[in-house]
Amino acid sequence: MNRRGPSETLSTIERGFEVVRTLRQMSGARVTELAEELDMAPSTAHKYLATLAQERFVVKEGDEYHVGLEFLDLGTYAKNRKKGYRLSVPKVREIAEETGERAQFVVEEYGRGIYLHTEASEARAVLIDRRAGIRRYLHSSAAGKAILANLPEHRVDEIIDEHGLPAETEHTITDREELREELARIRETNVSFNNEESVDGLRAVGVPVHGADGLVLGSLSVSGPSNRLKGSLYREEIPDLLLGHANEIELNIRYS
Repeated sequence: MNRRGPSETLSTIERGFEVVRTLRQMSGARVTELAEELDMAPSTAHKYLATLAQERFVVKEGDEYHVGLEFLDLGTYAKNRKKGYRLSVPKVREIAEETGERAQFVVEEYGRGIYLHTEASEARAVLIDRRAGIRRYLHSSAAGKAILANLPEHRVDEIIDEHGLPAETEHTITDREELREELARIRETNVSFNNEESVDGLRAVGVPVHGADGLVLGSLSVSGPSNRLKGSLYREEIPDLLLGHANEIELNIRYS
């Protein structure tokens, strides 16, 4: 949802980013293919592509245009611009090695969960599509719920109003009051659980990580198949492990 007035945005820039996102979705495209997809004149599509290519944000390979590596520099900067983001990298790797499962560090931006770092140290770890940069709903993941539980209530309401509570599985919480109760439980323990709420057969544990200002910076989580993440491992051992690593990150943010 765009909360700004029309006078505060430039339609040409919005359209330019739409071109880039469409190129990504199409895994590259010819001018005519892009024009058809975006319902614009081929001459207009060509002008956008030519401008983006001049600025090195798209590249032309044969008669197709693709997203350029100029975005890699910007993305790497964004991924590392906060001290806490950088400190989470070795911790995610360490957690993956200690658990043998997939570990990740997730932050909230514009009401969605963004996977900044993800690591799977063993072949048995679940390798679903959770690469860096992936955006996910917050209400259906352990990492996301750990973040939501540490946001002001008015911000949680804004996120729900904008993105809703769509069901990803039959176990996803889709009722606002039920989610509020879940977030209250998470605040009491600082631990969140995802019991097949985002992917059938997948469980996860999450804990918040706070910045030096006391505000939630992101969350650490571990994901694995429900046949392995169960019993005391799921409810006690992994939560204790994550809480310890989160505490170390928070101490390093403040004092290193």
